[in-house]
Amino acid sequence: MRLKLIILNFLIAGLSFAQQTQKLSGTVIGTEKSVDYNASSTASTTVNTRDCAFDGRLDTYFASYDRSRTWVGLDLGTKHVITKVRWSPRNDDVGPKRMVLAVFEGANEPDFMDAVPLYVNMKTGTIGEYDEAEVNVSRGFRYVRYIGPNDARCNVAEVEFYGYESEGDDSHLYQVTNLPTLNIHVLNNQEPYDKDHQLESRMTLIYDNGTKLQDYPILTRLRGNASMNFPKKPYRIKFNDDKKHHMLNDSELKAPAKAKKWTVINNYGDKTLMRNIIAFDISRRFGMAYTPWIQPVDVIVNGEYRGTYQLCDQIGVNKNRVDITEMHRDSENITGGYLIESDAYYYNEPLYYKSSRSNVYTYKSPDADSITSAQRSYINSYISKAETKVYSTTYKNLETGFRSIYDLESWLKYFLTNELSGNPDATWSTYMYKDVDDPQFHFGPVWDFDIAFDNDDREYPLSNRTEWLYKTCVNTAGQMRNLFTRIISDNAVVEDMKSMWIDARRNRGIDADTLCQVIDSMANVINQSQELNFTRWNILNTRVHQNPMARGSYQAEVNALKTFIRTRVKWIDNKLGYDPLADDIREIAADHRITNSSDVYNLSGQKVSSQGLTNLPHGIYIVGGKKVLK
Repeated sequence: MRLKLIILNFLIAGLSFAQQTQKLSGTVIGTEKSVDYNASSTASTTVNTRDCAFDGRLDTYFASYDRSRTWVGLDLGTKHVITKVRWSPRNDDVGPKRMVLAVFEGANEPDFMDAVPLYVNMKTGTIGEYDEAEVNVSRGFRYVRYIGPNDARCNVAEVEFYGYESEGDDSHLYQVTNLPTLNIHVLNNQEPYDKDHQLESRMTLIYDNGTKLQDYPILTRLRGNASMNFPKKPYRIKFNDDKKHHMLNDSELKAPAKAKKWTVINNYGDKTLMRNIIAFDISRRFGMAYTPWIQPVDVIVNGEYRGTYQLCDQIGVNKNRVDITEMHRDSENITGGYLIESDAYYYNEPLYYKSSRSNVYTYKSPDADSITSAQRSYINSYISKAETKVYSTTYKNLETGFRSIYDLESWLKYFLTNELSGNPDATWSTYMYKDVDDPQFHFGPVWDFDIAFDNDDREYPLSNRTEWLYKTCVNTAGQMRNLFTRIISDNAVVEDMKSMWIDARRNRGIDADTLCQVIDSMANVINQSQELNFTRWNILNTRVHQNPMARGSYQAEVNALKTFIRTRVKWIDNKLGYDPLADDIREIAADHRITNSSDVYNLSGQKVSSQGLTNLPHGIYIVGGKKVLK
């Protein structure tokens, strides 16, 4: 009897296993127009059609007529959990390479607006053979598809899906790499094309190793200025459910702000994919009142892998962004809050103010669509009042001069963050804000570091300069450079800057070793994703945007970033007359004894001796947690 039960359980388990690995069939769906290569590559509905991808033959193939955003798949009739996918390339010399970065998706809406990725392929494949991948996605799907990579005509000989019939659940979804996966589908498979038209879309954000999901309707458009013209496009997304949300809501990486608008930054010309991240880290170390939240992510748009991006705050008024009173059209007190930007791209904005000093300001909050004439008049006159004080003969007066209307501490933090980062855009785009009944403008937040850290061929190499970068760089909005020069010409400001720099060097981790460790750590986090990014965007051997050179590898780009940090920290030390060596020398505490059995470490934390300072060369060491000069 026991033997019969064992056999029965074995048969049940076998049936379950067979069910889970069953090859699935259904109605073929996908891009209708194919290409007839034998008829001058004309459109066809009879040759190389989508049915060829499911005919079981490796000597036929599907070839879509359009080169991008084309696909082939199955309507399974009912929901199925997919456990495996198989595929084989078109059987000629171009077939294998046209498989790289192909995306497999599952959906339950026929327009695939609710689709999530099942797998992203990195293999070129072999003609006449199948490649396969296990799929660990617990959701059930009625519709499944294979999307060809960009500019590859969705060429594929065979596609197969395996799984079992089930509603499934969302306990586990697919993450492209260790980074969160931001997946966007735009209605009717449209591509966002400008900053004016917000397209109906749907977002799924998958994170925490595929165990967490945020799924919302959104509006998608392009963002940025110069960056909007790159092949790799930047996006602005806005939640479209009349609610505000955190990003990465129940994760350790959770965004502080609960908001509707977010940016998806493309960092096309930044081949380290982390310049904004490192600059924001520096901003936090200097203690700026607000530094934008930022998180590297993998981005898929309409089923096409687009690369490594940075999901980031949209700069705006919010208690966890720019924390000032939000102004409304009916606000009785019009003294604040205002968020403005001295903006070299002011001509792209519907409203702006040009001051008597030729500085041009745009309105961020209230924005151009909502600001009233009374509010505009107030903030414009206040800008003029502030600039007048800076340029007046009594501007250094503590009670009536520029300090009374510009917050010096925020300016110093803004200035040093941008100078340490070597940011040519520091006076090209300068954010300022004023709260209700606050007499002062505050500077910040910092923003846009893609061409910082010696990534601008017009300024490279910064180590050869003797002046602050803001003063000699080609980028400035209006006369903002002159305003900065006027502020820094006050000797008291320079003394305050020295004090702030020394405090940052001693107490806030503004040192080359610490910042290079941050860079190495972030490079490790991004490593899987950057391989995919530079497969999609093959530019490591090409100068793009303002690159001073093409270094040929991701690691070389990271090393150049670290080299710049080490050079720039020393440069500012010298500029401000700070001697870190003198600061590192400490007297040994009276009750601290160095014996011949004391452990001794160098400044990098490496143990160099277990016998005290005996036989060690002259230098600075760490003994018992104290720095010691020998």
